[in-house]
Order: sequence, then C-alpha cells, then structure tokens
Amino acid sequence: MLDLTSKIVLITGLGQTTPPTQGFGIGSAIATKLALQGATIFGGNRSLSSAKITKAHIESQGGICDIVQTDVTSSESIKALVDACMERHGRIDILINNVGKSEPGDPGNMSEEVWDGQVELNLKSVYLTCHFVLPIMERQESGGCVVNVSSIAGTRYIGKPQVAYSATKAAIIQFTKATGVIYAEKHAAGTSKGLVRLNTVIPGLIYTPYTRELAKRYAPGGDEEAYMEGRNRQVPVGRMGDAWDVANAVVFLVSDEARYVTAQEIVVDGGITASTGRVG
Repeated sequence: MLDLTSKIVLITGLGQTTPPTQGFGIGSAIATKLALQGATIFGGNRSLSSAKITKAHIESQGGICDIVQTDVTSSESIKALVDACMERHGRIDILINNVGKSEPGDPGNMSEEVWDGQVELNLKSVYLTCHFVLPIMERQESGGCVVNVSSIAGTRYIGKPQVAYSATKAAIIQFTKATGVIYAEKHAAGTSKGLVRLNTVIPGLIYTPYTRELAKRYAPGGDEEAYMEGRNRQVPVGRMGDAWDVANAVVFLVSDEARYVTAQEIVVDGGITASTGRVG
C-alpha cells in the first residue's frame, strides 16, 4: 500500500531552516515521506541553503531529490521550475503546494503592503503552480494529483489576529474544491486522458521549527514556553501534532488508495475544529 515508486513529485516550500535533529518542517517532512515511499522529488524553494538540508536528508535515506531556487510569487520563476522538472523527468505526477507565512494584523492595522504580500505568497503561489502543472497532468495517461496545504486558521478563528493568513488559507480550500470538481467533470466528459485529483490537507497546531518563530511574534510578554504550553492545551488530544502527522495525510491523498478522493479536505488537528472553545 501507498507505493509511490517512479512517481515524480513537484513540491514548493520543502526547505528546512534547522538540522533535522531539531525537528522537521511540514514541507521537508512531506518531501522526505514521499521519497521514502519511492517517489522522486523535484523541489522549488526560495532559499537554496534551506532546501539543501532537505535534499541531503532525503539522499542520506537513499532517495532522489533535485532542487531549484524559486520565487513562488513569480510567474516566470514558477514556469522555470516546471520546465526544469519536465526537462529532467518528462512528467509531473504529484504537485504539493506547501508555501505559506503568517503575518499578524487585522484590517484596521495591517498595511496594504503586508496584505498584498500575504495574498501573493499564500494564495497566488497555488494558482501559479496549478496554472502551469494542471495542463501537463491533464495530458498524461495517468493524470495526476495535487495536494494544497491550508490551515485550520482558514476554517475558524484560532485566537491570533492574522486576518490575511486566515483569508488566504480559506481561499485555498475553496480553490482546491472548485478546481477538483472542474477536473473531475473534465475526466468524466472524456476530454482528458487521466483523472486529475485535487485535495487539501488542513493542519491544526503543529510543532515545527517555524512554531518557534511564531512564538517570537505572538507570545504574550515574550514568554515563548508559556506560548507553547498554551498551544498544547488548546488541542483536545493534549498536544500539538508534528510535521509527520501532516506528511502521512499527504501520502494517502497522493496514493492509488485515494483514487476516488477528490475535491476534499483532510483535517489533521487533534480534534480542535470538532470542539468548542479552546481557541485562546
């Protein structure tokens, strides 16, 4: 089960800011897990130095990973990434969109520049990769599948003023749902060769190296440990998840075992969105 041997994965945001011994980021864990299942990884990341950490880890496990410096807000840069993957492998079976960043603020105090930057990075990046990759997948006999990484911040208020992040993560969910239906209907009408599936993974509170950066921004009084403990208490199961919890959901969605799953979401949140309260 969950065999991805010979599958070609294009993934954005696979960089790892710290050594794996200090914990994995979501993108790095996804890329690593897909490689362990037999897939070949082709990654685009803003920072090549952080992507090299992931690449080295995958290769130390016997996997294959190529990386390209990529600005996911640039049409030219994304096209260059896709073209490079096609030149190297001739197809793209799986697309993972994992880029995202949270900036604090509500509409009254958030600058227009910050708002625009959040929309560009979190949402436009998903459109751009799909713009170039979906036509390729549609022409392939085997079709393809896309997984976009959202957040529970796109489904409910989680106690932090981050309105642009929440809005863009909510938009990703509906973008994926609508596009998933469109491409399912194309396949049913016989206008494409293989079925192209699109789904969303919605992580809850996940402990990653980036979580420490969030603590520096949002921790009341700068008490980062109290911030972490508070996040654990928010979760009905009593703790934050980790990047592997998200990666495991992605592996299922891109596998043949999920061939009848499209335009859907998997929420990986320890029960937060099914509970009441616990959002502060």
